Amino acid sequence: MSDRYAVFGNPVSHSRSPDIHHAFAAQRGEDLVYERIEAPVDGFPAAVTAFFDGGGRGANVTVPFKEEAHGLCGALTERARQAGAVNTLWRRDGVLHGDNTDGAGLVADLRGQGWALAGKRLLVLGAGGAVRGVLGPLLAQAPAELVVANRTVARAETLVERFSGQGVALHASALEALNGRFDVIINAISAGLYGDMPALPEGLVGDATVAYDMVYGARPTPFMEWADAAGAAAVRDGLGMLVEQAAEAYQVWRGWRPDTAPVLARLRHG
Repeated sequence: MSDRYAVFGNPVSHSRSPDIHHAFAAQRGEDLVYERIEAPVDGFPAAVTAFFDGGGRGANVTVPFKEEAHGLCGALTERARQAGAVNTLWRRDGVLHGDNTDGAGLVADLRGQGWALAGKRLLVLGAGGAVRGVLGPLLAQAPAELVVANRTVARAETLVERFSGQGVALHASALEALNGRFDVIINAISAGLYGDMPALPEGLVGDATVAYDMVYGARPTPFMEWADAAGAAAVRDGLGMLVEQAAEAYQVWRGWRPDTAPVLARLRHG
């Protein structure tokens, strides 16, 4: 019988995770099945329990269950504890374990683009669960400054308080109060693919600024269009982050890290 894995979300029908993990397995001829499971919004714990009771080996977690998954775990990795959110689950000796591979996936993709973070001025737009998962790994890259900006500045301030003390100048800001040029701008505002970009002050983007949207899709996002129009040197979506965080999860489950480059190329162009 094939090893069984899944991604839990609601909705989850759009997820490309099955394609990614099946491609990883093919690299070494491993036999596994990876499926999408749409858990009821109020039924996530029961769905996870049923999956592992039925022999599931590991699971990914996406919106809106990452923080709830954190609360279900009896054991957490340091990066999951720091984030307060979990996107990777497995069960060992009856104990549910949780990890968060989002930040490692984002940093791996940024590095893959050749985008240096050390000593740079970073701006992260948004203060939701997606940002909680990536702030720790971003700070570990030793930027000169990191600003978290959000419509509701109190939510950004909460994150700054949670992640302060790591030797990096970390600040919260309202979107309209942002000023000065940034070297790297990362968007995690939930407007996503088809929403409207909130109004941002002029002057945030210089001719060497790179811009990254954690969302991915078949067309440029409103944030990507904004950054391109503002003259950013490079603009990317989050498909690479999706593949890299999946590779991190695969390594957690199966002990080896797949080659992400051919998988990303296939998704991007196939």
